Amino acid sequence: MSNDTSRTASHDNLKAAGEKFEAIFVGMMLKSMRAAHLSDGLFDNKAGEQFRDMQDTQLAQSMAAHAPIGIGKAMVDFLARSAPAEGLAQSAPADGEPVA
Repeated sequence: MSNDTSRTASHDNLKAAGEKFEAIFVGMMLKSMRAAHLSDGLFDNKAGEQFRDMQDTQLAQSMAAHAPIGIGKAMVDFLARSAPAEGLAQSAPADGEPVA
């Protein structure tokens, strides 16, 4: 079983993945904050909740793109460091050297 690392070969792909990861993380954070129900409005209903969820999704994507908290960048840096190491490890048996 081999891992497909072709998607991590491009820095643009890594950056886009980091931004999406950060948007998902921020979205989950917003959802958890909303679930705390620190204040219940008088006129809350399902339609309002659905609109607020869509608004939170857009807010999370905007925050990840324009004011990142850094978790996406940390993921990109980690993947950028690990991608070359995996490439070297996969090429070692092809060179005829024994793998420890």
